Amino acid sequence: MATQRKSAQDRKAEIVATAIRLAGTHGPDRVTTQQLAQEIGISQPAIFRHFPTKSDIWLAVGKAVAAHVTFENMPGAGPGVGPGVGDDPLATLNGLIARHLGQIVQTPAIPAILFSRELHAENEPLRRHFETVMTNRRAGLAGLIARAQAAGQLDSYIPPEDLAALLLAVIQGLAMRWSLENQRFDLVAEGTRLIHILSRPVKRD
Repeated sequence: MATQRKSAQDRKAEIVATAIRLAGTHGPDRVTTQQLAQEIGISQPAIFRHFPTKSDIWLAVGKAVAAHVTFENMPGAGPGVGPGVGDDPLATLNGLIARHLGQIVQTPAIPAILFSRELHAENEPLRRHFETVMTNRRAGLAGLIARAQAAGQLDSYIPPEDLAALLLAVIQGLAMRWSLENQRFDLVAEGTRLIHILSRPVKRD
């Protein structure tokens, strides 16, 4: 049966989605362009017509998995952002982290792609992309934390930048544990519980 002809944009999106799916089942380091071609039902040269190199595929994958939850663009997340959702920065913070954990549940390949040393060592643009993403997310979290502290919603004994780094470390470590344990626990529930310990509200008399 002939493969349905798709626009270049749709085909590239299909290649990226297939790479993410295969990374979740085989590991990103074992995914080949031949596998991608077979899964999609096109030739291997057709893959390279859309992505000149395998590194280009993984860079597109990295951008795709990082685009779902962008801490730096959330209302009330960064410095200089006006009122609105930022009027309740703690709720925004908790909702943002829950969304991030939920995205990992929906796309289990994310931890493997983020923490693949082989993938990053062979793809400097991808490594730089993830470094930029993490820097921006840390800054976005720090902005929300600072607002929550100023509003009296969080204790201020930990500097916002340090607490942001701790929260990200918890998310990353928990995501890796969830992956290694074959997803046997509720990532969102466990993440929410642990994050609440770190970002506990101020106790009032």
